[in-house]
Amino acid sequence: PKGQELDDHYFGSIKPRVAAFMEELNTELWKLGILAKTEHNEVAPAQHELAPIYTTTNRATDQNQLTMEIMQRVAAKHGMVCLLHEKPFAGVNGSGKHNNWSLSTDIGVNLLSPGETPHENAQFLLFLAAVIQAVDDYQGLLRASVATAGNDHRLGANEAPPAVISIFLGDELTAVLDAIETDSAYVGAEKKKMKLGVDVLPRFIRDTTDRNRTSPFAFTGNKFEFRTLGSSASISDANVVTNTAVAEALKQYADALEAAPDFAAALHDLIRDTIKKHKRIIFNGNGYDDAWVAEAERRGLSNLRTTPDALKHFLDEKNVALFTSHRVLTEAEMKARHEIMLESYCKIINIEALTMLDMAKKDILPAVTAYAGELASAAAAKRSVFAAVDCTFEEQTVTTLSGLSAKLYGETLSLSDALAKAAKAANPAAVADCYKNDVIGAMAALRATADALESITAANRWPFPTYGELLFSVK
Repeated sequence: PKGQELDDHYFGSIKPRVAAFMEELNTELWKLGILAKTEHNEVAPAQHELAPIYTTTNRATDQNQLTMEIMQRVAAKHGMVCLLHEKPFAGVNGSGKHNNWSLSTDIGVNLLSPGETPHENAQFLLFLAAVIQAVDDYQGLLRASVATAGNDHRLGANEAPPAVISIFLGDELTAVLDAIETDSAYVGAEKKKMKLGVDVLPRFIRDTTDRNRTSPFAFTGNKFEFRTLGSSASISDANVVTNTAVAEALKQYADALEAAPDFAAALHDLIRDTIKKHKRIIFNGNGYDDAWVAEAERRGLSNLRTTPDALKHFLDEKNVALFTSHRVLTEAEMKARHEIMLESYCKIINIEALTMLDMAKKDILPAVTAYAGELASAAAAKRSVFAAVDCTFEEQTVTTLSGLSAKLYGETLSLSDALAKAAKAANPAAVADCYKNDVIGAMAALRATADALESITAANRWPFPTYGELLFSVK
């Protein structure tokens, strides 16, 4: 009956077993030179967060892979399982990664640090413009870089950013860019103090960048936070795309500025023109609101809700040109990766569908049939003693169980047919479309019927643990 609605896990203390796991996890990570902190409860029951300390991209990518491996290994030692699936439980928050990304010089100068007066910081504004252009120009490629079967369940599910890629900048930076676009004077945002309601505590200035957890690509002070990655993902794909797309924008800027007779004027015009052309990608509102989807469509932004939808754009001409011109990937390598990503998507859903068929045929249907038989026998036994006894519960429950069982069996046949159809599709893209359009729908229907059966089957007859047993058993 209880899920995450009380938020008691989120605001509660870490359970001793989990604290012991975290302590050993830290030790094992530190042995490998992986620094981590900010371990705390997350919203969902039995969900927790870990934040590695940032480092250079290649090292961070390796450390992220090692962290996932060690988390699972240490969890097993503590009698637990570390789930990296993006959405393992329906109706409960899923899991993802926040990929904090910035650019710095070889001597450590952060090129995305706005300083105290961002409207006067030309270097910052130039690199900010490059990121805005890159995300707008290659929004489909960024979406494809985080596209997986598991992440499709999570994106836009009111706990993660939507599938529409956009940038959050906050009120202050947006006002700076508006002033540049219109060649008007920038009027700085008023620094507001937080009212704490407690006189003995000092007041402090409210952060003007906000946090806005609904944004896929948010500016958070001196970096961008790409929040669309799934919890099982390698961070390499998203960073390769981000780095290459920003490099392309900076290359264009360098070509224009190096040939300009008046550098200062050319720089101003370049930043202003970039803002005018790409401001559609900036959105500071609620990404969970359905109105944003309609607004994004009016702006011409992509809404690639599933992995097959996103991967259709991976080999777009401009994306191939991006990677080949910067000598990151050849066209053949891109085609190989495209096919591998499609194949991975199909295989994962195929495994899930076959598992579902096994569970339904070998566990759920036999258990429900046996329970219905027990109820029928109980009713017959009661009537053998007293013919007029009321057996409404037994009769109605057996009738409902029998009807749902027949429906479930029919849905196993429909799912088998959908899998057979997918197996006969002509090419990897067609196979993926079959899984998206036919198999997933058949799985959802079967799941709904199985859930209905679970709600009326005796607990000691249902063959699988409940959510409560899985999520609340950690003491």
